[in-house]
Amino acid sequence: MHTSNFWHFTGQPDDPRLVSIALWAPGWYKGRRRYPALAPRRNMLKLDEATYREEYRKILDKLDPQKVFEDLGEDVILLCWEPPGKFCHRRLVAEWLEENLGVQVPELPPNDNPKQQDLFT
Repeated sequence: MHTSNFWHFTGQPDDPRLVSIALWAPGWYKGRRRYPALAPRRNMLKLDEATYREEYRKILDKLDPQKVFEDLGEDVILLCWEPPGKFCHRRLVAEWLEENLGVQVPELPPNDNPKQQDLFT
């Protein structure tokens, strides 16, 4: 399981591992896999970071982390809008899963293309 943003996969919209956890997705993502239970609520988008964290934690507290992990699958890449390094709810999900299940959910590096073949392997 990893996290990333939509723009990392603009040229690969058919990757079956991609799952949107955003309120909405870019046009190229239409019809693809989503997990709305992990999306923030519209009224949260203008909150300061501390308040957002509190409100988002309330969303996570209503969910069973094991069920979420099983629903999503081990190879999933959770997507939303923010670029790597910026505050983002996908990292809150990652931390929640890590804390509750002991799994690692790293952010894909910006230059890492998981579909690109390594010529030396």
